[in-house]
Amino acid sequence: MTPVRRTATRPGVAGLSTPPQLPEEPMPTLERFWTSTAEPPTQFVTPDGQLTELGAAYGVQPALAQMLYRDMARARRLDQEALALQRQGELGLWLQCWGQEAAQVGSIRALAPTDHVFPSYREHAAAMVRGVTPGELLAQWRGVTHAGWDPTSYNFHFYSLVLGTQTLHATGYAMGSVLDGDDQVVAAYFGDGASSQGDVNEALNWSAAGNLPVLFVCQNNQWAISTPIDLQFRTPVHQRAAGFGLRVFHVDGNDALATYAVTREAAALVRRGEGPALIEAETFRMAGHSTSDDPARYRTADELRTWQARDPLTRLEVLLRGLGTATEFFSDLDEELEALAAEIRRVCRELPEPVPGDLFTHAYAGPHALVEAGRLAHRELVDLMAEEA
Repeated sequence: MTPVRRTATRPGVAGLSTPPQLPEEPMPTLERFWTSTAEPPTQFVTPDGQLTELGAAYGVQPALAQMLYRDMARARRLDQEALALQRQGELGLWLQCWGQEAAQVGSIRALAPTDHVFPSYREHAAAMVRGVTPGELLAQWRGVTHAGWDPTSYNFHFYSLVLGTQTLHATGYAMGSVLDGDDQVVAAYFGDGASSQGDVNEALNWSAAGNLPVLFVCQNNQWAISTPIDLQFRTPVHQRAAGFGLRVFHVDGNDALATYAVTREAAALVRRGEGPALIEAETFRMAGHSTSDDPARYRTADELRTWQARDPLTRLEVLLRGLGTATEFFSDLDEELEALAAEIRRVCRELPEPVPGDLFTHAYAGPHALVEAGRLAHRELVDLMAEEA
């Protein structure tokens, strides 16, 4: 018996004997429905040092502008000296914050001293504002310590070299802070590249779900080592954070005054218990990812020149001079920077020589057979090299 083919009696039910025919004329595109929620970053000072309309309305406190400029100049001088010391063999590695000084200084100055900060690994400007000394900053990169300072002394955690992990540390710390009844803001710095890490996305989600007092500061420096942002993600970091339920802010990260104002507002709402927030600060990493990196292999000279014209120190200096800042301020600062440079060179060379064998000493809290085997093998290699020399 031949089976009967059943035909649906109403549209949309599986089993239609013949598919519906599409109209012959082309369907209209949906381009007119495409929208973008991207807003230009908040800016108070233009790259050529002029106040924007928003900046003029907000107003400039000369004392604040001078403090931010000094902070940035000190951080840049540290960078310059550390780079030279690394090239001379005094440091094993160095990651410069050159170009990102405003994003760091403007944000850290807007936080309360009691707010706890979790940096990544190039937040030297922020660290110096918190009082971390040059010797403490250089020690880790000289290889004489796993971490250069006591976090509780500065409410500034030591550097996290595992990409993005500090955002989860900050989230966990914030959970404890809430349980203790504190009103502190817990800040976490990370870069655009780290925003693709699972740790960062988990931290954003957990902080929002728990309404935790975390302020995430993303320094979007345009490059994740050699990968540009247009290959990293399709949606800006602050928009993705909004999808997790965070309050989000977008600021010109080369504008120290705007970054300060935005961070102050963001920190205030976090402190009031209105949940976590994220600031995406648009900036640029002027140097390579580290002293082991050659950015000329993947970055064009035109791009570098474009961002050099947006230099955070230059624009604030132009503004300060336009406001009538005395020349003595700049001359006195130059003398201070020379003294700082001499101090950096001195403390670096006074740090002890790193002892490679110490790598095995603190791997575990107690003895471990595999670690001991590695230590003995390393000792034999060192002795063999000494004999051959």
